[in-house]
Amino acid sequence: MASKKISNLLFSLGAVALLGYIIATVQQAHDYAGWLLMSFFLFIAIGFRFIPVLKGFFFTVMIFAAVSLAMYYPQYFISVGSFKMSVLIVPLMQIIMFGMGTGLGIKDFAGVVKMPKGVIVGVLCHYMVMPPVAFLITRIFDFPPEIAAGIILIGSCPNGLASNVMSYLARANLALSVTLTAISTLLAPLMTPLFMQWLAGEYVTISFWDMAWDITKIILIPVAAGLIFNHFLHGRAKWLDNLMPILSMAGIGLIIVVTTAAGRDDLLVVGPVLILAALFHNTSGYFLGYWLARLMRMDKRDSRTIAIEVGMQNAGMGSSLALAMGKLSTVGLASAVFSPIMNITGSSLALWWRARPLKEKTPVKEETPESDEHIND
Repeated sequence: MASKKISNLLFSLGAVALLGYIIATVQQAHDYAGWLLMSFFLFIAIGFRFIPVLKGFFFTVMIFAAVSLAMYYPQYFISVGSFKMSVLIVPLMQIIMFGMGTGLGIKDFAGVVKMPKGVIVGVLCHYMVMPPVAFLITRIFDFPPEIAAGIILIGSCPNGLASNVMSYLARANLALSVTLTAISTLLAPLMTPLFMQWLAGEYVTISFWDMAWDITKIILIPVAAGLIFNHFLHGRAKWLDNLMPILSMAGIGLIIVVTTAAGRDDLLVVGPVLILAALFHNTSGYFLGYWLARLMRMDKRDSRTIAIEVGMQNAGMGSSLALAMGKLSTVGLASAVFSPIMNITGSSLALWWRARPLKEKTPVKEETPESDEHIND
């Protein structure tokens, strides 16, 4: 009862902030409008924490609060004095991927042997569906070349870490989800530059080996370090297990905000169409992933898992690679927009499936994944 009163109070404050934002916008008081819009999202996000069915949207709405500030006051997120905020993107991504490694173990890779069909179908669906769909989007919409390349880049990235959380919420096959994320990430140094060179080469110049090395140092080496840490020190650093989720969420949030601020002027021009493109790309992944899995005679639970894994990309990796290319404000723009969209649709789909449980031959054990807090790529 108390939770309901608190959430209602927060939603009321959010409504007041939204009304203030509308008035400030009409009066062209933009110096204040951004803070009011941020306050609206902040109140709504905290209110969601008190409603169990909506808790999964908390982080995504918080991202909207931060992005609101980046759109209205980009100068605060581009540099602090002579220090450029974009310098933080790669180290933050490495920390996030190290966190992913600490949440993995040999058992996650053993899933290739235990569930070979699911792993093969899931990985093939992910890499055979998302890059071509991204390329199709660039043909449908008239985006500037570098922004089009960014759409193909996000489509060519491996599964996002948030997909594991969504599979858990959906009561899908969590073991398969974690294995697919791990395998698709290991394949990224080959698959991502391959598709970028093939599909985005007409938009920007792509060096296969440079991109492969960037992925290796940003993604694979930190994951490997995390795996080694987990193997030798598993259970001995509980503080790290508690710290990594906070660092991961803060890191992803900062990456999105810095990328948004850098590309703010372009986003004002192509933003609405880019959001539409993100929705098309994301939902196409869910739809095609599910039905291709069913076509391959996968059961419904595994098909739900594959749908989520296909539809959700590692947007943080997309931003990091765009920065490595020296094109954060253009090529990286799609990653900044696609990330919150993916988490909204992923959370919604997961909760919709959770409300429609499948008849299981054996009960599904409710376990929180070891890496389930490293979310929202």
